[in-house]
Amino acid sequence: MKAILDLIERHRAGEPVGIYSVCCAHPLAIKAALRHAREAGGQALIEATSNQVNQEGGYTGLRPDGFRDLVMGLADEAGLPRDRVLLGGDHLGPNAWRAMDAGEAMKRAAVMVADYVTAGFRKIHLDCSMSCGGDPRGLSDAVIAERTATLCERTEAAWKDAGGEPPVYIIGSEVPVPGGAQEALDELAVTDPDAARATIEAHRQAFVRHGLEAAWERVVGLVVQPGVEFDNHHVVDYVPAKAEKLSASIEGQPHLVFEAHSTDYQSAAALAALVRDHFAILKVGPGVTFALREALWALDRIGQEWQGDDRSASLRDTVLAAMRDDPTYWKPYYEGRGAELDLQLQYSLSDRIRYYWPTGRVARAVRRLCAAFDADPPPLALVSQYMPAAYEAIRAGALALKGEDLVIHHIRETLTPYSRACDQRSTH
Repeated sequence: MKAILDLIERHRAGEPVGIYSVCCAHPLAIKAALRHAREAGGQALIEATSNQVNQEGGYTGLRPDGFRDLVMGLADEAGLPRDRVLLGGDHLGPNAWRAMDAGEAMKRAAVMVADYVTAGFRKIHLDCSMSCGGDPRGLSDAVIAERTATLCERTEAAWKDAGGEPPVYIIGSEVPVPGGAQEALDELAVTDPDAARATIEAHRQAFVRHGLEAAWERVVGLVVQPGVEFDNHHVVDYVPAKAEKLSASIEGQPHLVFEAHSTDYQSAAALAALVRDHFAILKVGPGVTFALREALWALDRIGQEWQGDDRSASLRDTVLAAMRDDPTYWKPYYEGRGAELDLQLQYSLSDRIRYYWPTGRVARAVRRLCAAFDADPPPLALVSQYMPAAYEAIRAGALALKGEDLVIHHIRETLTPYSRACDQRSTH
C-alpha cells in the first residue's frame, strides 16, 4: 500500500493527484482496467464488495482468495506487473447479512474481513453504517465507530498472521448505497463539515479504546457525500461550490483525503474537480459494467445483422430471460411494467444486469457471441454503425477486429476520464 500512502502524501502536499478504484467483478471489466493501467500508467486499484465476494461466495461465487487469483491471473495476461495491482475490499461489514441480528451479522463480517486481509487485500473499507436485525433504523456515529473498530481488530490480527504490508483503511458513516440511489435525488445533500469531523472523532476514539492507535495512523480516507449520485435514469453532477466547505474541512486532518463513491457517469471536468477538491479516491462500479453491457449489446446487434437471427448468440434475449426468471436482484429497484420495465432492465444506470453475467446461460451466450464474431468478422461498416470509437481505433491500427478487444476498448473509454483526472501518469 506504499503506492497509496505516497499518493496521499503528494496530494496533501498540494499536487492535484488521486487514484480511481474499479469496483467490479466481471473478468472483461477487470481486464479493461488492468490493460488501461498498463498503457496509461500508474496502479490498477481493483475492489470487490462484500456482496460480490465473501466467505460464502457472494453473488459471483468467489471467496476473497479466488477473486485475488482471478485478478492476478488477468494481470499476467495483460502484461501488468503484479506490484502495480492493488486489491481493495469495499463496504466490508455486515451488509450481506443485515437481515440477521447485529451480533450474528458482525460475526460473519469479522470472518469476511479476516479472509480479505489474509488473501492479500490491503485497502480495506470498513463499513458498518447499515442497520441489522434488531437495530434502530439509523445508527449513531458511536455505534458505527464501535463496530468498525471491532472489525479492525480482526483485520489487524489477520495481517499480523499473514505478514506483508499493513492494510490501509477507509472509514465513514455517510456511505452511499452500493449501486446507485433509491431515494429522491432532489433530496441529496452534501455532507456537513461538522458531521464529517464528528465521524472522524468518533472513529478515532473507538480505535483508541480498542488499542488500535497504530491502525489509526493508516486510516487514509473518509467516505462522504460530495453531492454526486445517480439513480435509474438521472445523474447529479458535482458542483464544486456546494462542496467548498466540506472540501476545506479535510485540510485540518493529517494523512486523510476523501473517498467519493457513486462517481459513475460524472463528466471528465467533474472528476478532475473532485480530485482537486480533496476527493482523491474516486470509486466507479456500475458505470463500468454499464459500458460492458453497451459493448455487448452492440456486438449482439452486429451479429444479428451480419449472421442473421438463426446464427446469432441472442445475448440480449438470453440476459432478459435470465433476469425475468430470477428477479431477486432487480425487483426492489425497478417499478415499471411492460415496455417501461424492458427499458429499466436494460438501460438503468444502476445496471442491475451486472448480477446476471455469472449466470451459466448468460456466460455461455457471451462466449458464443465473441467466438462467432472472431470466426466470421463483420464488415467494418457495421462496426462503425454500432461502435464508432472502436471503428476509428481499428482504422488507426490501434485495435484488432476481435470481439473481446472491442468490448475492452469500449470500457476503457469510460476509464480514460478517471486516469486523466487522477493524473496517474505523473507517478511513472
